Amino acid sequence: MASSSRMLATAVLAVLFVGAWCEAPVEFTVEKGSDEKNLALSIKYNKEGDSMAEVELKEHGSNEWLALKKNGDGLWEIKSDKPLKGPFNFRFVSEKGMRNVFDDVVPAEFKVGTTYKPEE
Repeated sequence: MASSSRMLATAVLAVLFVGAWCEAPVEFTVEKGSDEKNLALSIKYNKEGDSMAEVELKEHGSNEWLALKKNGDGLWEIKSDKPLKGPFNFRFVSEKGMRNVFDDVVPAEFKVGTTYKPEE
């Protein structure tokens, strides 16, 4: 019984290690034009041969995911009629099907020009 528990714990740790090791690095830079109702992001996704296909944002305290749109300058944007509530969670799908969710990446009091990275 004890050896079964150890094997299960070892397997779980191995999965967590491999998952963390394989995670694609991503950075979110808040760009000019961002304010309490608008968020413009430059998203750096360091996965060779792949790029972002879809990006969604979830506001603090919300259960709803809101789609960001990619503009002609390559920035991902969301525009709202009311103030956005951070910190913001993000989820994405890459062109090759990689999916990920990052919680509390960009704080409520973000600063334009600042790059935010998900906690590892």
